[in-house]
Amino acid sequence: MNLAALFSGGKDSTYSIYKARQMGHEVSCLVTIMPHSPESHLLHHPNIRHTSLQAESMGIPQIVSTADSENTGDELEVLRALLTEAKAKYGIRGIVHGGILSEFQKGRFESLANDLGLQVVAPLWKMDQRQYMHDLLNSGFEFVISSVSCDGLDESWLGKKITNDDLEKLESLSEKYKFNLSFEGGEAETFVTNCPLFKKLIEISESTRLWDGCRGTIEILQAGIMDQC
Repeated sequence: MNLAALFSGGKDSTYSIYKARQMGHEVSCLVTIMPHSPESHLLHHPNIRHTSLQAESMGIPQIVSTADSENTGDELEVLRALLTEAKAKYGIRGIVHGGILSEFQKGRFESLANDLGLQVVAPLWKMDQRQYMHDLLNSGFEFVISSVSCDGLDESWLGKKITNDDLEKLESLSEKYKFNLSFEGGEAETFVTNCPLFKKLIEISESTRLWDGCRGTIEILQAGIMDQC
C-alpha cells in the first residue's frame, strides 16, 4: 500500500518506515509538522527542522508545514491539509506512524485518517519496549537523545548516542524511576543520525545544550550529510 509517513526525525517515526517497508508497503512521502510549542502533546519538537537532511538521505520527498498554535485541534487541521496534499500529489492510500503506547495520538490519527478515507499502519503499536529498543540497535539504527524531561535522566544524557551499554543503563533507570523505556511518555526525544534507510549518514557538527536543572534539550546548530564509510 502507498503510504505517507508521519515523520518527526526521531527513532519511532523512522523505525516505523523501516518496518512498514518490511511489511511490503511503499512510503512515498514524509509529512512533517513543526509545532509552535515544545509542550505539544501530539507532535515532536526538538530539532525538527533538520528532518530535511534525513529525508534527503532516504530519498523520500517531504511535505512540511508549521502549526502556529499550541492547540491540538489546530495541529490536526494542519495535518489534515498536509495529508490532503499528499493524497493529491502522491496518491497515498494510508499513513504510517510510530506510536507505541499513546492512545491520545493513536485515536486522533485514526479519526483523521478515517475522515480522509485513509488506512492506518502502526507497526510499533504495543511492542514490548525492551524488545523494541534492542531491535532498534540490532537493526543498525543510530540515534542521539535530543531532550530529557523526567526523573532519572539528567543532563549527561543530552546528545548521547545510544549504545547497547547505554541501553542497559536505561533499563535499570526506567525500572527505578518508572519511566517508559521507549520514551513514549515524552520522557526523552531522539534524533536519528543513521539507519538502514539512509544512503548517507547525518553528522552533527555543532550543537548547544540547554538545561534548566530538571529538563533540557540539545539544539542542533549545524549538521550535514556524509557518505557512509
